Amino acid sequence: MQTLKPKPKHRPFCFSVKGHVKMLRLALTVTSMTFFIIAQAPEPYIVITGFEVTIILFFIILYMLRLDRLIDCLFWPLLDIINSLVTAVFLIIISVLAVMPETTTFTVLGGVFGLLAAVCCMADGALIYRKLLFNPSGPYQKSAIHDKI
Repeated sequence: MQTLKPKPKHRPFCFSVKGHVKMLRLALTVTSMTFFIIAQAPEPYIVITGFEVTIILFFIILYMLRLDRLIDCLFWPLLDIINSLVTAVFLIIISVLAVMPETTTFTVLGGVFGLLAAVCCMADGALIYRKLLFNPSGPYQKSAIHDKI
């Protein structure tokens, strides 16, 4: 007798842990960029944080509209992990330079929020990596030998 497995309930991206971390990452990066703009910090600080805001917003829209399932020619989790790591490196460099002495208060606040955003980037990358290890899909999915026969 074959038992029916209940279909897993789809959890929207906005209500998942990954969604909350990405939204927090977006908020911290926007805050950091705003402080850099107010302080009239050097242009690379503003440009890099603005570019990261754009990329984070792209990934949030991608996951909310479930386009990652529709566009399956790219391996989206790997792109997201690479983005998280590169963003963390850039934000750490910029934030450390912004917190150095002889800067304004708003530049220091932008650097602090940038460091917090870098921590969120690493947490986001770790969450995606963990999901990738525990929930493989596609050609990386493990299956039992008796399923193939």
